[in-house]
Amino acid sequence: MAIELRLPVLQIPHLCHGRFLLRAIVLTQAVAVVLAFSPGAHNDPWSRLGVISLFVHWVVLLTIINFCWLRRRLNALKPLYMLGACISVFEVATVFVSVSAYYWLTSQSLHMPQTLAAFVLANMMIALILAVLATLFFIIHTERNQQIQAQSQAELTALQARIEPHFLFNSLNTVAELTQIDANAAEQALINLSSLFRAALNAGQVVSLTDELKLSKGYLSLEQWRLGDRMQVVWDIPAQLPDVLLPALTIQPLLENAVRHGIEPNTEQSQLSITLLETRYAISIVITNPLCLNSRSSGNGIALNNIRQRLQLHFGNAAQLHCAVNGDTYRIKLVLPKRDAK
Repeated sequence: MAIELRLPVLQIPHLCHGRFLLRAIVLTQAVAVVLAFSPGAHNDPWSRLGVISLFVHWVVLLTIINFCWLRRRLNALKPLYMLGACISVFEVATVFVSVSAYYWLTSQSLHMPQTLAAFVLANMMIALILAVLATLFFIIHTERNQQIQAQSQAELTALQARIEPHFLFNSLNTVAELTQIDANAAEQALINLSSLFRAALNAGQVVSLTDELKLSKGYLSLEQWRLGDRMQVVWDIPAQLPDVLLPALTIQPLLENAVRHGIEPNTEQSQLSITLLETRYAISIVITNPLCLNSRSSGNGIALNNIRQRLQLHFGNAAQLHCAVNGDTYRIKLVLPKRDAK
């Protein structure tokens, strides 16, 4: 029976970054310490540590430079061929550094107990063992990351299936009334409604803060037609919005809850305020609305726990969602981290 070797989809990451280089130097030095103090060494282990450290650091740095240079070509190969090419690059760097080190040591009148061929072959064997171990670790790490991503996507899909926007039913009635009063307003309402439908279908995607606020304003305009003077919306956001990404349908559901539980039950005019605060590392979006004790609860809206779970899947603990009651005001604070979309 033939055994089929199945490898995950492997992609060499960006290796020429300071954080990765620091980790590579630390691990390389650990390997140098093991080789220098291994049993069977006859000369001074500290002298061996200095020479071996210099040797292995040169090998690793040359290998990383070649990986950065050949990254696109290597990632275009099939997984098995890519692993073979990576091991070959590591071996070639080992041969180059071994030959250079051998001639440099002999030029310093140091006695070499091995011939050049034996010295190079011994180093290639050690490099091959380390390369195989690194390859196995890389495969295990990649499989684990892909499993986490698959699980996160499955959870996002499950959460998305629970989204049933409550405002859609009322918005359809609003559009029907507007067609008899203002055709242009009815057309704009249908455009906003279409954008909200599209966002509900793509709840698992990531959008910019600008797009999410545009969607939220479209939603509030629909509710403004329905509630009229009963709802007063106050926006306090800067003209230039920060470049921040967040899961689709994050802010709009918070506004939906504010309208349903804070504005709609009141017969008098109520104020809904949205404020954006920016710091060096994060932005905060604060939503306040009146607290209505007679507000009905329903399972058709998006629960706050749903939003918290989606934020957790995208940002981990970097994003936060806080709720508080201050007198007769209900306050929600959404904190999002600033970081590069890439």
